[in-house]
Amino acid sequence: MSGGDAAPALARLDEITRRLRVECPWDREQDERSIVPHTVEEAYELADAAAEGDDEKLLDELGDVLFQVHFLALLLEERGAGDLVRVAEGMTAKLIRRHPHVFEESEARELLAGTDPETGREVLANWDRIKREVEGRGADDPFGDVPENLPGLLYARKLLRRADSEAEGEARGRGSAVVEAAGSGAGGTRIPDDEARERAEAWLGDLLLELVRIGRRLGVDPELAVRAAARRAVLPE
Repeated sequence: MSGGDAAPALARLDEITRRLRVECPWDREQDERSIVPHTVEEAYELADAAAEGDDEKLLDELGDVLFQVHFLALLLEERGAGDLVRVAEGMTAKLIRRHPHVFEESEARELLAGTDPETGREVLANWDRIKREVEGRGADDPFGDVPENLPGLLYARKLLRRADSEAEGEARGRGSAVVEAAGSGAGGTRIPDDEARERAEAWLGDLLLELVRIGRRLGVDPELAVRAAARRAVLPE
């Protein structure tokens, strides 16, 4: 592994996490419900550091998120429901299974034989197909495991991505005119480089901000509006 052997550092973090759980009154009081708001907050701070391009801040925030993973895994271990080893092993197995174009040992390789993806979008489509057909997740309801408590834009994006991987038809087609108009507004490019991405993000950000302004004038909560629109676009009535 480049950058040195991570095992001693991770072992030391695990040791400190366990000690805090025993010796620190605040850490002793925590359970999943009380600690997860902090996990979400740390994830947002990590996203902010990545968006800023601040590597030192990113390193710091990655550490905060890593501690959250260790702490939550320790809570599982305390009640015999799992541990950090099972977390890592489960993630390793999932990554191998969902990347049959990389790992020959993937149990999904036969399912997707001859369909090696050439783009990131195709990888995501295969990812969702493997979840349904190999893991049995969302086989009856492809939208059933989309968390209801996601922020509105993330909720909408996840529903739309799931709809894209589900069908060539109605769910995708309903928004196609808007997508085409948006593409032309952003220069008609699909982010071929960093400069184009910055232009597209600026254009989309300005558009979203203007929609929030319109919502304020109309007395409409944009968070609720986008969630409702996403449901109308992809969920059966």
